[in-house]
Amino acid sequence: MMSFARAVVLICLTLTCIALLMSGEAWAANGAYAVDATDISELGSCKLESWLSSATNTDFSAVANPSCVVGLGRPVELTLQTNRARSDGDWTTTLSPKAKTVLVPTAIGRFGLAVEAGGSIDAASGVGTVAFVTLPATYRLSETMRVNINSGWYWDRIIDQHYFSYGAGFDWKFTDTLQLTLEAFGLSGAPDTVGKVRPRAQAGVRWRPNEILSLDLIVGHNITGENARWITLGTTFRFPDAFK
Repeated sequence: MMSFARAVVLICLTLTCIALLMSGEAWAANGAYAVDATDISELGSCKLESWLSSATNTDFSAVANPSCVVGLGRPVELTLQTNRARSDGDWTTTLSPKAKTVLVPTAIGRFGLAVEAGGSIDAASGVGTVAFVTLPATYRLSETMRVNINSGWYWDRIIDQHYFSYGAGFDWKFTDTLQLTLEAFGLSGAPDTVGKVRPRAQAGVRWRPNEILSLDLIVGHNITGENARWITLGTTFRFPDAFK
């Protein structure tokens, strides 16, 4: 069986080979990243984010995350994430709808602010498992650097426990096609869930050769469960004129 370290090397080599064949422009985090940015896409556009995540403890997650920005009195990004995951040998499928809108647009030298709300439903039982509200704030340092700060409320409905969610991230577009993202995040709650409230961190590189496609390679930890190391390979396909 392929080791975790060897898998990381092979994926890095694959992305490097692809990058040598193509060229283009970049920005935006989101996708498989835990800390969200204030911005949403243009009104009338859609995108399909997907990613595969594998952990050193054999946990696994496969996600499809389609979204579109529609006019509901103001631009609102509507998302329906589907997650097929294995944890401790058990498989589950969850559906996670989310709505997000910008309250204050971002600009260099000032904070932008958005609000998003959503939840998760167990696809097999139809039972709601999670509800949340998050305030993503973004401070643009320049055209190529920004800081993202998240705070919010997270309700684990299975154990009926409420948490304060938080996160901070840094995005640096260091070439025309490559962006580095560093982030730390977690939940703050009851002391009897110490494993769940332990802070997490991850780092990723995004390669965006054009306006349509981007690829992400992320290494770090997930927000819940055991403190295993995760590696994530993600893709994003954008459709800027879907409803125009």
